[in-house]
Amino acid sequence: MSGSQPEGKPFTISKRLVWEAFEKVRSNKGAAGVDGVSVEAFEKDLKSNLYKIWNRMSSGTYFPPAVRAVEIPKPGGVGVRTLGVPTVADRVAQAAVAMFLEPEVEKVFHPDSYGYRPGRSQLDALAVCRRRCWEYGWVVDLDIAAFFDTVPHDLVMKAVEKHTEARWVLLCVQRWLVAPLRQKDGTLAARDRGTPQGSAISPLLANLFLHYALDMWLAREFPAVRFERYCDDVVVHCRTEEQARHVRDAMASRLAGLGMELHPGKTKIVYCKDRRRDGTFPCTAFTFLGYTFRTRGAKGGGGKVFTSFLPAVSAAAKKDMGYEIRSWQIGRHTDLDMKALARKVNQIVRGWINYYGVFCKSELVRLLRRINEGLVRWLVRKYKRLRRSYRRARKKLAEICQIYPGFFAHWRFGAKPAGWTMGAV
Repeated sequence: MSGSQPEGKPFTISKRLVWEAFEKVRSNKGAAGVDGVSVEAFEKDLKSNLYKIWNRMSSGTYFPPAVRAVEIPKPGGVGVRTLGVPTVADRVAQAAVAMFLEPEVEKVFHPDSYGYRPGRSQLDALAVCRRRCWEYGWVVDLDIAAFFDTVPHDLVMKAVEKHTEARWVLLCVQRWLVAPLRQKDGTLAARDRGTPQGSAISPLLANLFLHYALDMWLAREFPAVRFERYCDDVVVHCRTEEQARHVRDAMASRLAGLGMELHPGKTKIVYCKDRRRDGTFPCTAFTFLGYTFRTRGAKGGGGKVFTSFLPAVSAAAKKDMGYEIRSWQIGRHTDLDMKALARKVNQIVRGWINYYGVFCKSELVRLLRRINEGLVRWLVRKYKRLRRSYRRARKKLAEICQIYPGFFAHWRFGAKPAGWTMGAV
Protein backbone atom coordinates (compact mmCIF):
# COMPACT_ATOMS: atom_id res chain seq x y z
CA MET A 1 0.00 0.00 0.00
CA SER A 2 2.87 2.36 -0.68
CA GLY A 3 3.47 4.50 -3.75
CA SER A 4 2.22 7.74 -5.24
CA GLN A 5 -1.17 8.51 -6.72
CA PRO A 6 -1.35 7.08 -10.31
CA GLU A 7 -2.34 9.38 -13.09
CA GLY A 8 -5.88 9.22 -14.43
CA LYS A 9 -7.63 8.84 -11.06
CA PRO A 10 -10.37 11.45 -10.52
CA PHE A 11 -10.02 11.34 -6.72
CA THR A 12 -6.94 11.59 -4.55
CA ILE A 13 -7.17 9.18 -1.62
CA SER A 14 -4.27 8.33 0.66
CA LYS A 15 -3.27 4.69 0.60
CA ARG A 16 -2.24 5.06 4.21
CA LEU A 17 -5.83 6.00 5.06
CA VAL A 18 -7.05 2.70 3.61
CA TRP A 19 -4.36 0.79 5.50
CA GLU A 20 -5.26 2.48 8.81
CA ALA A 21 -8.92 1.78 8.13
CA PHE A 22 -8.13 -1.91 7.77
CA GLU A 23 -6.21 -1.89 11.06
CA LYS A 24 -9.27 -0.44 12.74
CA VAL A 25 -11.53 -3.08 11.20
CA ARG A 26 -9.11 -5.83 12.25
CA SER A 27 -9.03 -4.59 15.85
CA ASN A 28 -12.85 -4.52 15.98
CA LYS A 29 -13.04 -8.07 14.53
CA GLY A 30 -16.65 -8.81 13.58
CA ALA A 31 -18.47 -11.40 11.47
CA ALA A 32 -18.28 -12.00 7.73
CA GLY A 33 -20.71 -10.27 5.38
CA VAL A 34 -22.69 -11.66 2.43
CA ASP A 35 -19.52 -12.97 0.75
CA GLY A 36 -18.62 -15.16 3.74
CA VAL A 37 -15.08 -13.69 3.91
CA SER A 38 -13.77 -13.30 7.45
CA VAL A 39 -11.12 -10.82 8.56
CA GLU A 40 -8.60 -13.67 8.70
CA ALA A 41 -9.43 -14.78 5.15
CA PHE A 42 -9.25 -11.17 3.93
CA GLU A 43 -5.72 -10.90 5.39
CA LYS A 44 -4.44 -13.84 3.35
CA ASP A 45 -4.34 -11.62 0.27
CA LEU A 46 -4.21 -8.33 2.13
CA LYS A 47 -2.15 -6.24 -0.28
CA SER A 48 -4.33 -7.12 -3.26
CA ASN A 49 -7.59 -6.68 -1.33
CA LEU A 50 -6.64 -3.26 -0.01
CA TYR A 51 -5.44 -2.17 -3.44
CA LYS A 52 -8.82 -3.07 -4.97
CA ILE A 53 -10.63 -0.96 -2.38
CA TRP A 54 -8.31 2.02 -2.86
CA ASN A 55 -8.39 1.71 -6.66
CA ARG A 56 -12.19 1.59 -6.88
CA MET A 57 -12.69 4.43 -4.41
CA SER A 58 -10.07 6.56 -6.22
CA SER A 59 -11.70 5.97 -9.58
CA GLY A 60 -15.26 6.51 -8.33
CA THR A 61 -16.27 2.95 -9.22
CA TYR A 62 -16.69 1.63 -5.69
CA PHE A 63 -20.17 0.13 -5.26
CA PRO A 64 -20.92 -1.57 -1.94
CA PRO A 65 -22.35 -5.10 -1.92
CA ALA A 66 -25.56 -5.93 -0.07
CA VAL A 67 -25.48 -5.84 3.72
CA ARG A 68 -26.20 -9.09 5.58
CA ALA A 69 -29.19 -8.70 7.93
CA VAL A 70 -28.77 -10.30 11.36
CA GLU A 71 -31.48 -10.28 14.02
CA ILE A 72 -30.39 -10.02 17.66
CA PRO A 73 -32.59 -9.92 20.79
CA LYS A 74 -33.26 -6.48 22.22
CA PRO A 75 -32.16 -5.82 25.83
CA GLY A 76 -34.49 -7.63 28.16
CA GLY A 77 -35.37 -10.19 25.50
CA VAL A 78 -38.39 -8.22 24.20
CA GLY A 79 -38.37 -8.29 20.39
CA VAL A 80 -35.41 -8.25 18.04
CA ARG A 81 -33.21 -5.61 16.46
CA THR A 82 -31.89 -5.98 12.91
CA LEU A 83 -28.19 -5.32 12.47
CA GLY A 84 -26.52 -4.88 9.12
CA VAL A 85 -23.22 -6.72 8.67
CA PRO A 86 -21.21 -5.37 5.71
CA THR A 87 -18.43 -7.38 4.10
CA VAL A 88 -14.92 -6.92 5.51
CA ALA A 89 -13.88 -4.99 2.38
CA ASP A 90 -16.90 -2.72 2.71
CA ARG A 91 -16.14 -2.13 6.41
CA VAL A 92 -12.63 -1.03 5.40
CA ALA A 93 -14.05 1.43 2.86
CA GLN A 94 -16.56 2.74 5.39
CA ALA A 95 -13.90 3.12 8.07
CA ALA A 96 -11.71 5.08 5.63
CA VAL A 97 -14.54 7.54 4.94
CA ALA A 98 -15.42 7.80 8.64
CA MET A 99 -11.78 8.54 9.51
CA PHE A 100 -11.64 11.19 6.78
CA LEU A 101 -14.88 12.86 7.92
CA GLU A 102 -14.47 12.62 11.68
CA PRO A 103 -11.95 15.49 12.16
CA GLU A 104 -14.24 17.79 10.17
CA VAL A 105 -17.44 17.04 12.08
CA GLU A 106 -16.00 16.40 15.53
CA LYS A 107 -15.12 20.05 16.07
CA VAL A 108 -18.73 21.18 15.52
CA PHE A 109 -20.57 18.52 17.54
CA HIS A 110 -22.43 19.63 20.65
CA PRO A 111 -20.62 19.03 23.97
CA ASP A 112 -23.61 17.02 25.25
CA SER A 113 -23.34 14.49 22.41
CA TYR A 114 -21.42 11.44 23.68
CA GLY A 115 -22.04 8.54 21.30
CA TYR A 116 -19.15 7.10 19.29
CA ARG A 117 -16.95 10.15 19.75
CA PRO A 118 -13.24 10.09 20.61
CA GLY A 119 -12.51 10.67 24.28
CA ARG A 120 -16.18 10.28 25.29
CA SER A 121 -18.04 7.31 26.68
CA GLN A 122 -21.36 6.08 28.00
CA LEU A 123 -20.06 6.48 31.55
CA ASP A 124 -19.32 10.15 30.85
CA ALA A 125 -22.91 10.66 29.72
CA LEU A 126 -24.24 8.80 32.78
CA ALA A 127 -22.15 10.89 35.19
CA VAL A 128 -23.44 14.14 33.69
CA CYS A 129 -27.00 12.81 33.66
CA ARG A 130 -26.76 11.88 37.36
CA ARG A 131 -25.57 15.37 38.31
CA ARG A 132 -28.25 17.10 36.26
CA CYS A 133 -30.99 14.94 37.78
CA TRP A 134 -30.02 16.49 41.12
CA GLU A 135 -30.17 19.99 39.62
CA TYR A 136 -33.35 19.66 37.52
CA GLY A 137 -36.61 18.20 38.80
CA TRP A 138 -37.95 16.75 35.57
CA VAL A 139 -36.68 14.58 32.72
CA VAL A 140 -38.03 13.89 29.26
CA ASP A 141 -36.89 10.39 28.36
CA LEU A 142 -36.98 10.49 24.55
CA ASP A 143 -37.25 7.39 22.39
CA ILE A 144 -37.19 7.88 18.61
CA ALA A 145 -39.22 5.07 17.07
CA ALA A 146 -37.14 2.82 14.76
CA PHE A 147 -34.53 5.56 14.40
CA PHE A 148 -31.99 3.64 12.31
CA ASP A 149 -34.76 2.41 9.99
CA THR A 150 -36.30 5.84 9.36
CA VAL A 151 -33.43 8.32 9.00
CA PRO A 152 -34.19 10.33 5.82
CA HIS A 153 -31.43 9.90 3.25
CA ASP A 154 -31.76 13.35 1.72
CA LEU A 155 -31.19 15.06 5.07
CA VAL A 156 -28.24 12.81 5.88
CA MET A 157 -26.65 13.76 2.57
CA LYS A 158 -27.39 17.43 3.20
CA ALA A 159 -25.59 17.20 6.55
CA VAL A 160 -22.57 15.45 5.01
CA GLU A 161 -22.38 17.99 2.18
CA LYS A 162 -22.23 20.77 4.76
CA HIS A 163 -18.88 19.41 6.01
CA THR A 164 -17.06 18.17 2.93
CA GLU A 165 -16.82 18.82 -0.77
CA ALA A 166 -14.87 15.60 -1.37
CA ARG A 167 -16.81 14.00 -4.20
CA TRP A 168 -15.53 10.49 -3.45
CA VAL A 169 -16.89 10.74 0.08
CA LEU A 170 -20.30 11.92 -1.10
CA LEU A 171 -20.49 9.18 -3.74
CA CYS A 172 -19.63 6.46 -1.21
CA VAL A 173 -22.06 7.71 1.44
CA GLN A 174 -24.88 7.98 -1.07
CA ARG A 175 -24.28 4.41 -2.25
CA TRP A 176 -24.04 3.02 1.28
CA LEU A 177 -27.36 4.56 2.24
CA VAL A 178 -29.20 2.69 -0.52
CA ALA A 179 -27.24 -0.60 -0.40
CA PRO A 180 -29.86 -3.37 0.01
CA LEU A 181 -30.22 -5.66 3.02
CA ARG A 182 -29.91 -9.37 2.31
CA GLN A 183 -32.39 -11.20 4.52
CA LYS A 184 -31.85 -14.62 6.06
CA ASP A 185 -33.84 -16.26 3.24
CA GLY A 186 -31.59 -14.64 0.62
CA THR A 187 -34.05 -11.99 -0.57
CA LEU A 188 -32.85 -8.42 -1.01
CA ALA A 189 -34.71 -5.56 0.68
CA ALA A 190 -34.29 -2.18 -0.99
CA ARG A 191 -33.87 0.84 1.27
CA ASP A 192 -35.04 4.40 0.68
CA ARG A 193 -34.64 5.45 4.32
CA GLY A 194 -32.46 4.46 7.25
CA THR A 195 -28.88 3.40 7.80
CA PRO A 196 -28.22 -0.11 9.13
CA GLN A 197 -26.89 -0.52 12.64
CA GLY A 198 -23.61 -2.41 12.60
CA SER A 199 -21.85 -0.58 9.80
CA ALA A 200 -18.68 1.44 10.40
CA ILE A 201 -20.10 4.64 8.91
CA SER A 202 -23.58 4.45 10.46
CA PRO A 203 -22.75 5.94 13.91
CA LEU A 204 -21.08 8.97 12.32
CA LEU A 205 -23.98 9.55 9.92
CA ALA A 206 -26.48 9.16 12.78
CA ASN A 207 -24.57 11.63 14.93
CA LEU A 208 -24.32 14.11 12.08
CA PHE A 209 -28.03 13.92 11.32
CA LEU A 210 -29.04 14.25 14.99
CA HIS A 211 -26.61 17.13 15.49
CA TYR A 212 -28.80 19.25 13.22
CA ALA A 213 -32.15 17.55 13.77
CA LEU A 214 -31.99 17.59 17.57
CA ASP A 215 -28.88 18.99 19.29
CA MET A 216 -28.70 22.37 17.58
CA TRP A 217 -32.48 22.64 17.46
CA LEU A 218 -32.76 22.08 21.24
CA ALA A 219 -29.94 24.55 21.91
CA ARG A 220 -31.67 27.14 19.74
CA GLU A 221 -35.32 26.62 20.72
CA PHE A 222 -34.87 25.63 24.40
CA PRO A 223 -31.66 27.23 25.70
CA ALA A 224 -32.80 26.77 29.32
CA VAL A 225 -32.88 22.96 29.19
CA ARG A 226 -29.95 20.54 29.28
CA PHE A 227 -29.61 17.15 27.65
CA GLU A 228 -27.36 14.13 27.14
CA ARG A 229 -27.43 12.23 23.87
CA TYR A 230 -25.71 8.94 23.12
CA CYS A 231 -26.49 8.37 19.45
CA ASP A 232 -30.31 8.05 19.46
CA ASP A 233 -30.67 7.69 23.27
CA VAL A 234 -31.66 11.12 24.61
CA VAL A 235 -32.45 12.52 28.06
CA VAL A 236 -33.63 16.14 28.41
CA HIS A 237 -33.61 17.89 31.81
CA CYS A 238 -36.30 20.48 32.61
CA ARG A 239 -37.19 22.70 35.56
CA THR A 240 -40.94 22.10 35.59
CA GLU A 241 -43.49 19.57 34.40
CA GLU A 242 -45.01 22.20 32.12
CA GLN A 243 -41.63 22.82 30.47
CA ALA A 244 -41.09 19.06 30.08
CA ARG A 245 -44.45 18.64 28.33
CA HIS A 246 -43.72 21.57 26.06
CA VAL A 247 -40.31 20.12 25.08
CA ARG A 248 -41.80 16.66 24.44
CA ASP A 249 -44.59 18.02 22.24
CA ALA A 250 -42.23 20.32 20.33
CA MET A 251 -39.82 17.43 19.79
CA ALA A 252 -42.67 15.27 18.46
CA SER A 253 -43.59 18.01 15.98
CA ARG A 254 -39.95 18.47 14.99
CA LEU A 255 -39.52 14.77 14.22
CA ALA A 256 -42.86 14.55 12.40
CA GLY A 257 -41.60 17.24 10.05
CA LEU A 258 -38.60 15.02 9.32
CA GLY A 259 -40.73 11.93 8.67
CA MET A 260 -39.96 10.38 12.05
CA GLU A 261 -41.78 10.03 15.36
CA LEU A 262 -41.33 9.62 19.10
CA HIS A 263 -42.23 6.16 20.38
CA PRO A 264 -45.57 6.75 22.18
CA GLY A 265 -45.05 3.99 24.74
CA LYS A 266 -41.38 4.60 25.53
CA THR A 267 -41.17 8.39 25.55
CA LYS A 268 -42.10 9.61 29.02
CA ILE A 269 -41.92 12.52 31.45
CA VAL A 270 -40.20 11.58 34.71
CA TYR A 271 -40.24 13.27 38.11
CA CYS A 272 -36.79 13.09 39.77
CA LYS A 273 -38.00 12.41 43.28
CA ASP A 274 -35.56 12.79 46.18
CA ARG A 275 -35.38 14.22 49.73
CA ARG A 276 -35.99 17.79 48.43
CA ARG A 277 -38.60 16.86 45.84
CA ASP A 278 -41.19 14.72 47.58
CA GLY A 279 -44.22 15.19 45.34
CA THR A 280 -46.35 12.32 44.08
CA PHE A 281 -46.32 11.69 40.33
CA PRO A 282 -47.01 8.56 38.24
CA CYS A 283 -43.53 8.20 36.69
CA THR A 284 -40.43 8.48 38.87
CA ALA A 285 -37.84 6.34 37.05
CA PHE A 286 -36.21 6.00 33.64
CA THR A 287 -33.51 3.87 32.06
CA PHE A 288 -30.57 5.33 30.15
CA LEU A 289 -27.66 3.34 28.70
CA GLY A 290 -28.36 0.25 30.80
CA TYR A 291 -28.77 2.14 34.10
CA THR A 292 -32.09 2.84 35.83
CA PHE A 293 -32.37 6.23 37.51
CA ARG A 294 -34.79 6.34 40.45
CA THR A 295 -35.13 7.19 44.14
CA ARG A 296 -32.53 5.34 46.21
CA GLY A 297 -30.99 5.50 49.64
CA ALA A 298 -27.58 7.17 49.82
CA LYS A 299 -25.01 7.88 52.52
CA GLY A 300 -23.69 11.35 53.17
CA GLY A 301 -20.98 12.68 55.42
CA GLY A 302 -20.73 10.88 58.75
CA GLY A 303 -22.68 7.91 57.39
CA LYS A 304 -26.00 9.75 57.44
CA VAL A 305 -28.57 8.07 55.18
CA PHE A 306 -30.75 10.21 52.92
CA THR A 307 -32.91 9.82 49.78
CA SER A 308 -31.44 10.73 46.41
CA PHE A 309 -32.17 10.18 42.71
CA LEU A 310 -29.46 7.81 41.53
CA PRO A 311 -28.54 5.37 38.74
CA ALA A 312 -27.90 1.64 39.18
CA VAL A 313 -27.72 -1.31 36.80
CA SER A 314 -31.14 -1.84 35.22
CA ALA A 315 -33.35 -4.88 35.72
CA ALA A 316 -33.06 -5.71 32.01
CA ALA A 317 -29.25 -5.65 32.17
CA LYS A 318 -29.28 -7.84 35.28
CA LYS A 319 -31.62 -10.28 33.55
CA ASP A 320 -29.28 -10.54 30.55
CA MET A 321 -26.25 -11.04 32.80
CA GLY A 322 -28.15 -13.66 34.80
CA TYR A 323 -28.89 -15.59 31.58
CA GLU A 324 -25.21 -15.36 30.66
CA ILE A 325 -24.08 -16.69 34.06
CA ARG A 326 -26.48 -19.64 33.82
CA SER A 327 -25.29 -20.41 30.30
CA TRP A 328 -21.73 -20.92 31.57
CA GLN A 329 -22.85 -23.99 33.58
CA ILE A 330 -19.85 -23.49 35.84
CA GLY A 331 -20.56 -26.64 37.82
CA ARG A 332 -20.05 -28.84 34.75
CA HIS A 333 -16.53 -27.60 33.94
CA THR A 334 -14.77 -30.19 36.08
CA ASP A 335 -12.19 -30.61 33.34
CA LEU A 336 -10.76 -27.21 34.33
CA ASP A 337 -8.78 -26.30 37.41
CA MET A 338 -9.77 -23.21 39.39
CA LYS A 339 -7.14 -21.04 37.74
CA ALA A 340 -8.48 -21.82 34.26
CA LEU A 341 -12.04 -21.38 35.50
CA ALA A 342 -11.15 -17.94 36.90
CA ARG A 343 -9.67 -16.89 33.55
CA LYS A 344 -12.87 -17.96 31.78
CA VAL A 345 -15.16 -16.12 34.20
CA ASN A 346 -13.03 -13.02 34.72
CA GLN A 347 -12.80 -12.30 31.01
CA ILE A 348 -16.49 -11.37 30.94
CA VAL A 349 -17.09 -10.26 34.53
CA ARG A 350 -14.39 -7.57 34.39
CA GLY A 351 -16.30 -5.88 31.57
CA TRP A 352 -19.54 -5.94 33.60
CA ILE A 353 -17.77 -4.48 36.63
CA ASN A 354 -16.04 -1.77 34.61
CA TYR A 355 -19.37 -0.61 33.23
CA TYR A 356 -22.23 -1.58 35.55
CA GLY A 357 -20.19 -1.32 38.74
CA VAL A 358 -19.43 2.39 38.51
CA PHE A 359 -22.69 3.67 40.04
CA CYS A 360 -24.42 2.02 43.01
CA LYS A 361 -22.15 -1.03 42.98
CA SER A 362 -24.22 -2.90 45.59
CA GLU A 363 -26.86 -3.71 42.94
CA LEU A 364 -24.25 -5.48 40.80
CA VAL A 365 -22.69 -7.21 43.82
CA ARG A 366 -25.96 -8.97 44.55
CA LEU A 367 -26.11 -10.30 41.00
CA LEU A 368 -22.48 -11.42 40.87
CA ARG A 369 -22.89 -13.49 44.03
CA ARG A 370 -24.76 -15.98 41.83
CA ILE A 371 -21.38 -16.96 40.39
CA ASN A 372 -20.36 -18.25 43.81
CA GLU A 373 -23.20 -20.79 43.78
CA GLY A 374 -21.88 -22.06 40.45
CA LEU A 375 -18.43 -22.38 42.01
CA VAL A 376 -19.91 -24.33 44.92
CA ARG A 377 -21.49 -26.78 42.47
CA TRP A 378 -18.14 -27.02 40.67
CA LEU A 379 -16.37 -27.93 43.94
CA VAL A 380 -18.99 -30.58 44.76
CA ARG A 381 -18.51 -32.26 41.37
CA LYS A 382 -14.77 -31.73 41.15
CA TYR A 383 -13.64 -33.19 44.49
CA LYS A 384 -14.75 -36.52 45.95
CA ARG A 385 -14.40 -35.34 49.55
CA LEU A 386 -17.00 -32.65 48.89
CA ARG A 387 -19.52 -34.89 47.10
CA ARG A 388 -23.09 -34.47 48.33
CA SER A 389 -22.05 -31.80 50.85
CA TYR A 390 -22.87 -28.30 49.70
CA ARG A 391 -22.26 -27.05 53.25
CA ARG A 392 -18.63 -28.19 53.17
CA ALA A 393 -18.21 -26.90 49.61
CA ARG A 394 -19.44 -23.43 50.64
CA LYS A 395 -17.05 -23.45 53.58
CA LYS A 396 -14.19 -24.50 51.27
CA LEU A 397 -15.00 -21.71 48.81
CA ALA A 398 -14.97 -19.16 51.65
CA GLU A 399 -11.57 -20.49 52.77
CA ILE A 400 -10.16 -20.17 49.24
CA CYS A 401 -11.45 -16.60 49.09
CA GLN A 402 -9.77 -15.81 52.43
CA ILE A 403 -6.41 -16.99 51.10
CA TYR A 404 -6.79 -15.69 47.52
CA PRO A 405 -9.27 -12.76 47.73
CA GLY A 406 -8.34 -11.48 44.26
CA PHE A 407 -8.60 -14.78 42.43
CA PHE A 408 -11.97 -13.96 40.86
CA ALA A 409 -12.83 -10.47 39.59
CA HIS A 410 -16.18 -10.47 41.39
CA TRP A 411 -14.45 -11.27 44.68
CA ARG A 412 -12.23 -8.23 44.29
CA PHE A 413 -15.35 -6.21 43.52
CA GLY A 414 -16.99 -7.26 46.80
CA ALA A 415 -19.15 -10.27 45.83
CA LYS A 416 -17.46 -12.59 48.32
CA PRO A 417 -18.77 -16.09 49.10
CA ALA A 418 -21.01 -16.67 52.09
CA GLY A 419 -18.91 -17.32 55.20
CA TRP A 420 -16.07 -14.99 54.16
CA THR A 421 -14.93 -12.72 56.99
CA MET A 422 -12.62 -9.73 56.90
CA GLY A 423 -9.12 -10.41 58.14
CA ALA A 424 -9.43 -14.19 58.56
CA VAL A 425 -6.67 -16.43 57.26
